[in-house]
Amino acid sequence: MGNLCGKSSKDENFQGAGRTLGSAPAPATKASVPARVASEGGGSSAKTTGLGRTVRSVAGSGGADDPRVAAAAAAEARANKPVTGDLAKRLEEQKKQTRNQTLQQTAQENLAQRTADANTEARNYN
Repeated sequence: MGNLCGKSSKDENFQGAGRTLGSAPAPATKASVPARVASEGGGSSAKTTGLGRTVRSVAGSGGADDPRVAAAAAAEARANKPVTGDLAKRLEEQKKQTRNQTLQQTAQENLAQRTADANTEARNYN
């Protein structure tokens, strides 16, 4: 009843001989070479102009062109950049606060909110 309206096609996924669970997979076939590459003689006649570029320098070289060294230097430059603007200054102040200072500031904000709520209720005669 599951495939009442479906079509039966010859291109079924599991059509043909299968293999048992413990058997080896079928041997891999070689990929065909495109006609364009085969006619050029294997691509050995490709010409490059100018200097090539290295994808990655030798691991652990620590040279100036090492991407890890460059990334670390950029991170240091961002961290040591002077703070400008009001929002950035407030963020820096919050980062420098200790846990107790943060808790005290939160308690003061909550107390101010409760006081404002109490004043609003007194003003509305509730």
